[in-house]
Amino acid sequence: MNAASSSATVSSADASAPPVTVASTVPLANASELAQSAASAGETTATTEPAKGEQGLPQLNTAHWPGQIVWLVIVFAVFYALISGIFAPRLRKVIDKRGSTIAEDLANARAIRDEAEAQAREAEAETAAAHAAAKKLGQDAIARSNAEIAASQAVEDAKLNARLGEAEARIKAARDEAMSHVRDIASDTASALVAKLTGKAPTQAALKSAFNKA
Repeated sequence: MNAASSSATVSSADASAPPVTVASTVPLANASELAQSAASAGETTATTEPAKGEQGLPQLNTAHWPGQIVWLVIVFAVFYALISGIFAPRLRKVIDKRGSTIAEDLANARAIRDEAEAQAREAEAETAAAHAAAKKLGQDAIARSNAEIAASQAVEDAKLNARLGEAEARIKAARDEAMSHVRDIASDTASALVAKLTGKAPTQAALKSAFNKA
């Protein structure tokens, strides 16, 4: 098929059919060569990929170890310098400051505890002294009260004894007076009885001698 026949075919085709390029109708003279080159390229890729996979990680490749060791030493030295020169002194300073603060706080706490214990002992001594003073005051008050009670009781006893003495004297006088009246009453009664029995009243001398004999 030549170029003229290809143009006639394109012009006589239906407008609704998909367009067909001229290049697609031209036969490729080197198609076999292209296919062979593509196959050889695929084989080359298939053979080279396993070779790359066999190498593994770069860290495990002994050819890279000297550089890795150098960088490891450099990083370790940098970290060691930072820790020993900056971080460790600051941390030690913070720990020392914290330790001194704790020691100072403990010393202050001990001092406060000792002062509190001393104040507690003083308070106990003052309390004991106050109790002793209160007890002594109570005993003194009781002694004064007992003395006052004893004195007032002695005064009252004296007054009562005086009144009893006066009462006894009055009773004795009343008794003596009553006894004197009893003799007179007895004399009158005896005289009346004798007069009634005998019909004659007795004399005073006879009654007196009779009372004396009785």
